[in-house]
Amino acid sequence: MTRAASAWLLLLLGILVETARADTPEDIPIGVLSHRGDAATVRKWTPTADYLSAALPDFRFRIRPLDFAEVDPAVARGDIDFVLVNPGIYVNLEVRHRVSRIATMRNRRGDRRLNVFGGVVFTRADHPEIHTLEDLHGHAFAAVDRTSLGGFEMAWGVLDAAGVDPYRDLSSLRFEGIHDAVVLAVKRAEVDAGTVRTDILERMAAAGTVELTDFRILNQQNDPDFPFLRSTPLYPEWPFSKVRHTSNDLAQRVAIALLQMPDDHAAARAGQYAGWTIPLDYQPVHVLLEKLRLPPYDQLGRFTLVEASQRYWIGLMLGVLTLVVMAVLTTWVMRLNKRLSRAKTRLEQRQELLLNSVADGICGVDLDGMTTFVNAPMERITGWKADELIGRNQHQLLHHTYADGSPHPALECPVYATFNDNRPRFIDDDVFWRKDGTSFPVEYSSTPVRDEQGRTVGSVVVFRDVTERKLAAEKIRTHQLELAHVARLSTMGEMASGIAHELNQPLTAISTNARACVRMLETGRNSQEQCSDVMEKIAAQAERAGRVIHHIRQFVRKEEPELRPIRLRDMLDRVVGLLRPDAQRAGVSLVLDLSPSDDWILAQGIQVEQVLLNLGRNAIEAMADTPLQQRVLTLRTRQLDAERIQVQVADTGPGLSQEVADNLFEPFVTTKSQGMGLGLSISSGIIEVHGGQLSVDSHPGAGATFSFTLSLAPEGHHE
Repeated sequence: MTRAASAWLLLLLGILVETARADTPEDIPIGVLSHRGDAATVRKWTPTADYLSAALPDFRFRIRPLDFAEVDPAVARGDIDFVLVNPGIYVNLEVRHRVSRIATMRNRRGDRRLNVFGGVVFTRADHPEIHTLEDLHGHAFAAVDRTSLGGFEMAWGVLDAAGVDPYRDLSSLRFEGIHDAVVLAVKRAEVDAGTVRTDILERMAAAGTVELTDFRILNQQNDPDFPFLRSTPLYPEWPFSKVRHTSNDLAQRVAIALLQMPDDHAAARAGQYAGWTIPLDYQPVHVLLEKLRLPPYDQLGRFTLVEASQRYWIGLMLGVLTLVVMAVLTTWVMRLNKRLSRAKTRLEQRQELLLNSVADGICGVDLDGMTTFVNAPMERITGWKADELIGRNQHQLLHHTYADGSPHPALECPVYATFNDNRPRFIDDDVFWRKDGTSFPVEYSSTPVRDEQGRTVGSVVVFRDVTERKLAAEKIRTHQLELAHVARLSTMGEMASGIAHELNQPLTAISTNARACVRMLETGRNSQEQCSDVMEKIAAQAERAGRVIHHIRQFVRKEEPELRPIRLRDMLDRVVGLLRPDAQRAGVSLVLDLSPSDDWILAQGIQVEQVLLNLGRNAIEAMADTPLQQRVLTLRTRQLDAERIQVQVADTGPGLSQEVADNLFEPFVTTKSQGMGLGLSISSGIIEVHGGQLSVDSHPGAGATFSFTLSLAPEGHHE
């Protein structure tokens, strides 16, 4: 064959090939989700592909079944030109691969046409435990696939609303891959419950595979416009979508062909649907997936560090610089805080050392009377530990009672008064109480404490146990009393010796002359003159003795007192001040019951005070055996008339017998073992000089009341 002939032959073959290519339709694969098995998918959707091939002769459409895991890779590789999947998968493809819907399928149920569907959750009709969604806790559950909208995700939405997490609250969760397998697994009791898309149960019942009475629908929703059993809200039906590389011209032609398909076309009947409608709104699907944080919303809110650094590098640099500066400042402040903390610790240790180094007890008191701090000597003196005192009311623990056991009201407490009037106080004679219930005498100061603004926030109490000082003072007083007693005895002895010496000579002469006269009369030899002489000598010696006694009386006789106006209340206050130490030692309560008038008397003040002191001390000594709570010494005044006022000193002691009371004011009469019996006699004499009379009213066991009267000073003669 010549070269020319060969060339013509090759040209002819090329023309034939191009003609053959032009006559061969372009292959258009349609990916369809195989949720009921590949064979069923091909059988169901091949008539639809043939319908499109007939409507668009230049293209040959064919069905490519895809399981749930194959859909995304097939779209990503461009293996298919169109895709028919459930709305959940479509939403993901729309976001990830820019797939766009061109039509929405209408479902067929008898003579009904539906473009929405839902999910149904069901269990066996005879299951004894599951009646509601909440009952699914702890039971086995089956679904179609994790990415199946009607076969799992819709059910997950209602389970979540019922408080059931399918990944945590179920005993097991199985994915069967196809809807029919889920239904059969529940029927065969392989699982307790399951979920499929609506119309699956009805189709399997129509095919004779199951009976609807075999199942119990959970959370069943009733809607007269929707004929299928369901448990979830309704969502748009499956969309027919084009992938990104498919031309818009082809997609438009396919959409027109689908929308023009009669609802009773053979392809529609084979696919068990009723034609197609314009694309619906799939926003409800987006909402469901976002609520469940499922793709494409599983990464919602996540923002990588690289993205942040690229977008906000200036802010990040400023932030890092700020952090560095703050770190430096924080380190510096921490070092200062450590120094301050160490300095504070040293100051606190020094303060504690100073507080504990003194012998006096010290405590702080706040405005509520609560103890805020104490030092070691206070713990030692009171017996209370610091943790037992701090935070508790100091008055109720330490200062609640007077020495005689009577209650001490908090309103009368000098510590409270200090922070109420902001004035410091020093109390020289008071009692505190120990933890063991015993009291001890104290002197203390209470000083207000102020804050930085000058406001009083409490007080500091510094006290000292003066028990030893009191005991020493008592010893000195007792010794002085003993010395005074000895001095009185010595004076009386000297007086008695002097009296005896002065009276001895005249009494001896009287005795001698009297015996001589008796003998002379007995012998009868002497004359009457001699007896008269002797009698005269006796009379002379008697007169001499009388003169001695008269001189002694003149020697001891007091001058008439100089009376002057004196305010009775002031005199009684001085007497009470002198009696109070003796009364406190003896546990005696002092009571003043004075007349309401401001009385002025005519008296020699020192002498009347001496009488009151003598009567008061006698009363205190008389109550030594009286129960502590009953020891009361009362000083009482009552105006009798316009010229006289009565003063009484009453005790609650054992009282006096009538025999003692009748002779009580005689010299050398006493009820005391070491008394001289002159005090009441002298007191009676003083009152008599003042124009009154000292008397006693007493009965055994009822105490004694000594009374005397004084003259009132005339008006206008008061000092």
